[in-house]
Parts: sequence; C-alpha cells; structure tokens
Amino acid sequence: MLTTRTAILYICAISLAWALLPSLLFPNPPLDVVEGYAWGRSLALGYNKHPPMQAWLLEASYWLTGRGTYGAYWLSQISLICGYACIWQLGRRMGLTVAEACLSVLLASVTFYFTQPAPEFNPNILQIPVWAGMMLAFHRALEKGKLSDWILLGVLSAFGLYTKYFAALLIGTIGLYALVYPQARRHIATPGPWAAMATCIALIFPHLMWLRETDFQTLTYAANRSQTASGLADHLTSPLNFLTGQLLNHAPLLAVLLIGFGANLKRAASGFTALRQQEDKRGQDQRFLLWFAFVPLAVVLLASAVTGSAFKQMWGTPMFVLSGLLSIWFLRPVLALLSQRRTLYAAIFIQLVFLGILVGQAVLEPLWKTKATRIHYPGQAIANFLEGEWSSRMGTPLPYVAGDMWSTANITLHGESRPVMLLDGDLTYSPWVDAQDLRERGLMLVWSGKDQPKVPGHLAHFYPDMDADGSRDFVFGSKTTIPPVTIYWKIIPPGEVRE
Repeated sequence: MLTTRTAILYICAISLAWALLPSLLFPNPPLDVVEGYAWGRSLALGYNKHPPMQAWLLEASYWLTGRGTYGAYWLSQISLICGYACIWQLGRRMGLTVAEACLSVLLASVTFYFTQPAPEFNPNILQIPVWAGMMLAFHRALEKGKLSDWILLGVLSAFGLYTKYFAALLIGTIGLYALVYPQARRHIATPGPWAAMATCIALIFPHLMWLRETDFQTLTYAANRSQTASGLADHLTSPLNFLTGQLLNHAPLLAVLLIGFGANLKRAASGFTALRQQEDKRGQDQRFLLWFAFVPLAVVLLASAVTGSAFKQMWGTPMFVLSGLLSIWFLRPVLALLSQRRTLYAAIFIQLVFLGILVGQAVLEPLWKTKATRIHYPGQAIANFLEGEWSSRMGTPLPYVAGDMWSTANITLHGESRPVMLLDGDLTYSPWVDAQDLRERGLMLVWSGKDQPKVPGHLAHFYPDMDADGSRDFVFGSKTTIPPVTIYWKIIPPGEVRE
C-alpha cells in the first residue's frame, strides 16, 4: 500500500535530485533563467516579455544564495512541491483514499512538464502551483462558502496574472463554471465571489497602470509569440499539433500505468468499461475534474482552430496539473488490480531516465555537439572580461550594457557590478532605465557573431556605421567540440549616448 510517508520520501528524493544536479553540473543557467535574473536586477512592475513575478522571485533567490545563480533550480522544485501538495489535498477533499491521492501525485510527477523542463524556472513552471492552488481554493469555496477561501482565490488569481497572463484562461474557466452550474451559481448572491474579484483587481491594479504607461508592450509580445496562420491548412494542423504534443507529454504517465497493471491490464480494461456513473457528491467532483481538465484545453484548441495560430507547446504546462488525479479518479473501480509497488518503481525508473538525460546534457553534450548550448555558455568569463575592459578605460564600474537579450542578460547576471540591461539599446524595451542616468554614466554595446565588427541590428539604428572597440573568442569549457563564441564590444562614454 502506497502511504503518505512513501509518497513524501519519493517527492523529496526526486525534488532534491532535480534541484541538486543542475546546481552542481550546469556551468550557466538556461535561457529563461538568465533572462529572469537580468530583469530582476531592475525591479519593476512588469517587463517587455512577461509580468514580473518570476523575475522578483529570482532576484530574491540571488541575494538569499549569496549572489548565486543556482536558486532558480530550487525555486522550480519548490513550485512543483507546492503543486503536488495542492493536488494531494484536492484528491483527499474529493474522497480519494490516502493511497489514491498519493498515486495521483506520483502520476503527475512523471508527466513531461514536471521533469525535463523543470530546471528552467520560468513563468510556465511557476504557473503549476498557481493553477493547482486556484482549483483547490475554488473547490473549498464552493463547498464551504467561507469568505477566506474566496479571498485566497482572489490572491492566487492576482499572483497568477503577475506570473503570466495565461492565468486569465483559468480565471475565465472558473467564472464560466460558476455561471453554468446551479450549485456554483448560488454563490454569486453571496459576498464571496465579489470579494475574490475585488481582491484580485486591487492586487493587480499597479501592474495594470504599468501596462498603460508602457503602451501594453507585454501584451503585444504575448500576441506576437504565437505563429500566425500562413494558409487554411494551419487552422487544422495548428490545433492538432498542439494536441498531439500534449498527448505525447503524457506518455510517461501511460507507461507507468501499463507497468503498474501488468498482466492485469485486460481485466482492468474490462472493469473500466463497466464503470457506472457516480452520484451526488462524487458526481459533482467528477464534473469539477472534467471541467478543469478539459475546458482550458478546449478553449486553446478552439482559438488555434479559429485563428490558425500555432501556440507554443510549453503553454500547456499548467493545464494538466490534474492529469494524475483525473487518471486515478476514473481508474478507482479497477485500482485493486494495480500493483502500487510496480507503479512506484516504474515512476522512479522514469525519473532516473529523465535525470540521466539531464546529466548527459550537462556532461556529455559538449564532447560531441558543434552548436552552442545555453547551459555551457561562458557567461561568467565574458562578464568578467568586459567589466575589466570598461573599468580600465573609464575607471568606474560598468553601469549599463546594451544589445540582444542573451548577450546582455548574461553580463547583468554574472557581472560584479550587475550592469543594468538596455535591450537593443532602446529605452522603449527597457522602461526601467533612467534616461538621464544613462546619459551621464554611459554604456557598453555588446554583440556576438563571426566577422561582424560593425554595430549590428537594432543597435545600428542608434549607432550606425560604428566599429567595435575590439573582439575576443570565449571557449565553452576545456574539453568541447562546441566552437568558441566571438564577442564584440563598443564603449559609449558619458555624454555620447543616443536615444
């Protein structure tokens, strides 16, 4: 019998492994983590790509770890653990036994989004506990009607919007549920839902004001992230591709169940087809599970079909936090045929496979890859060198660095002075930069490439036909087949900054 103690030990073990291994083996953080650290350096109510919550938490971890860059890996696992706790509690509230609730968590833990992408702490990962927590709070509010549960729902909704606007999909799903079903609709006449709404609006209001002041640039970025339709076929292929990707992400969950049932699989299938409709309380909980498992997915698929836009696969990360719980719910009549020991061992094996892939990426990829990888990028060496170049010429710490996101964000993260990032040299993309201070202190332009001594791209709009002050190659470690990256730089002294 799978006990709470066993489940806790399993979650603690895999969480420790997923946090510790990248902390020890990744020379440089992944892309989204580097970006988040760079944004967090300039605390603001929003950024050009995302709302601010991920950046705020990364900045807090930066100082709590003594200027370390490994806090992101632990933030990811804290997020997942919070998600597991909400899944377990929701299952128990719905009448699952301790073993069944633990199985729900175990199955959730092997889905793709809880494994391979986890080291890259980004808004997608941070949404997992938010979505799970919102569903739990809403379920509690519907059952007990306590004002505190509704207020908690409002707080979590605001937290979700500060994380990623995709949380609006869940907020809308909750609102629609409250309108469709009488058991939920009766709460509209009580203060609870209105308190939740007021709490959410009050907390998100500062960010809304920031959006207005910055011409809604974060919303514009979100709209541009989806690939627009190039023909009529995209209206069919785009939603099908998204759905196929989400189904494949559940392959480990299916594998664990198949191993768990083993020779009893045929008997389990027969028992499942004889499943009877649940009644009363269980019927309401079943409807709740089905609604929140499939309505958000249906909305995304419908939007993709109507617009033809191809949504990013990773946008599905928080939409499937109920996958394990939903699986166990419908398998309850045949769970006696499931070997919980084999299921646990299968889950451990899946985790070891994904952890092995992580170790391979960190240790083996540089030995055979010929394309640059983010986690092996020599960010620290580049930042140290460029800070030295600025200091030797200007006699001050490097205050600002301008260029593309990846080049500048690494310098902001690893630099001793943590220079402020000015994206593409454009104040529009970096509204947190003080223009007067920028003019008075100067900045360094940074870009990478081969044989590109001229200031490139968007930087050239402000500094046309300008040559680099110098260039230098940086290697991706001592033993690697990855070619060095060539970094160019140009110092813009105080008084010569262009806007």
